[in-house]
Amino acid sequence: MTDITSPALNAHIDLDALERTPLQRDPYDFTIVENFIHPDALKAVIADFPKVPGPGSHPPSVLDIHGHFGALMDEMMGDDFRHAVARKFGVDLEGRPAMYTVRGYVRDTDGSIHTDTKTKIITVLLYLNEGWDEGGGRLRILRSGTDIENYVAEVSPFAGTLLIFRRADNSWHGHLPFGGQRRAIQLNWVVSQDVVDKEQRRHHISSTFKKIKHAILGA
Repeated sequence: MTDITSPALNAHIDLDALERTPLQRDPYDFTIVENFIHPDALKAVIADFPKVPGPGSHPPSVLDIHGHFGALMDEMMGDDFRHAVARKFGVDLEGRPAMYTVRGYVRDTDGSIHTDTKTKIITVLLYLNEGWDEGGGRLRILRSGTDIENYVAEVSPFAGTLLIFRRADNSWHGHLPFGGQRRAIQLNWVVSQDVVDKEQRRHHISSTFKKIKHAILGA
């Protein structure tokens, strides 16, 4: 996946920061970790962020995953990160498959309130935006599925900020409208490999269509 030659183990992610950060349980289990990517690796990861063909979630199968971004994803898909998340949330992830997608842009119609599908066990969001002055696009941990203003935490998508939550029937989250560049990685541990295959296939088809549209329209 990566062209980095023999990188140091977990050279990009700060597992100690995850260990130190408390687990929040109101209104559901979540944790927010700032500076999860080591500062000396952050610029290189951003520089190697793959080009994505417009809004939506794009699977690694249609992207050029390389360099420090590839090394970052190797670490996040590895056993050390999985074990750290399992300890933090007190959940057994042994044998549970993982998948990830990449987003580079959002539409002003994105961000509606939802809980994630029941096939997901843990959702991980890692942001890679060098700055964020916008009022919209800041993910909110919500108390209900009807009121975007009834939130207990708001996550600005600054580079290196990590949000992890346990999917539940009340794991409501969303953000105020924003349209434009908003770089993020979403990683999930799910209930079965069938879920991975179905979701990655769906994203692959959608992303391929967007690439074709981009090539035709030249935009």
